[in-house]
Amino acid sequence: MPKLVFMPPQDDLRRGFAARLADTLADYDVAAPETDDEALEAIRDADAAFGWVPPAALAVAEKLQWLHNPDAGPFFGYYYKELTESSLTITNPRGIYFDHISHHILMFLLALARGLPWYMDAQRRRVWDKDARKSPYIDLAGATALVNGVGGIGHETARICGMLGMNVIGIEPRPEYELPYVEFHTPDEIDALLPRADFLITTVPHTPETEGMFDARRFALMKPSAYFINIGRGMVCKIDDLADAIENGVIAGAGLDVFEQEPLPSDHKLWGLPNVLMTPHVAVKDAGNIDERRFEILIGNARAFAAGEELHNVVDKSRWY
Repeated sequence: MPKLVFMPPQDDLRRGFAARLADTLADYDVAAPETDDEALEAIRDADAAFGWVPPAALAVAEKLQWLHNPDAGPFFGYYYKELTESSLTITNPRGIYFDHISHHILMFLLALARGLPWYMDAQRRRVWDKDARKSPYIDLAGATALVNGVGGIGHETARICGMLGMNVIGIEPRPEYELPYVEFHTPDEIDALLPRADFLITTVPHTPETEGMFDARRFALMKPSAYFINIGRGMVCKIDDLADAIENGVIAGAGLDVFEQEPLPSDHKLWGLPNVLMTPHVAVKDAGNIDERRFEILIGNARAFAAGEELHNVVDKSRWY
């Protein structure tokens, strides 16, 4: 009988997952310790775990083979040296946000292409101004979307962009989806691709390779009419460099749901820049089916693990995703 430990801190979601898994899979011993000390004892003979296994717990885990990360993009420090160098197989729930976040991207894409921020500003000023838009109109049919990260979210974003008639370039180190309408490239080619983009859409997680990858140098490679959309992780973009690039006309504007610092300080100049759309990290807020999707991946892998079958959504520990 395999043993799976839900690592603390516990909340209603984790307790509910533990109870459902125990009720559904009778061949599992399921534990949900409430304290760190209880977790240290529970994990000693555990075969699998859900959550984060800190170094002290990893050191005493004698049988641990599988760890399920509850987040596709975990907190910085989740993948510490001992964990990445261990023999553990780690899985995550990547792909569960594909539609909700791609729709949020579409909101930014359409609004920026049509100059909506300018018209909204005129609306707030109660001015009927047919010439309010100060940036070029972008006809999406034939425009180019450069999607940085064609994974669970990026592949659906690429599909939608393709349906709009856009040319789609994908940057992805390990393609997992068959997308004949996407021109695929590897991350080392990004500098050569940036000048082609009308929209740069980044969905990648925060890793050592992606931290700060969008900076003043890379914004300078883009068209002055191009837009930057970040819906992956805030740490991939140097926010001051982005603000400077927009303010100085290096690029046309941005759509942002994530930020290098959250909350974004109220005195940051991004707040006052035209042609910038910002939402406070809410792309999946109130998406009612996310928790069920999260559980389906967990229980599917739990069944596979017990049967000795291949697990889904296996993480490349060296890349953190």
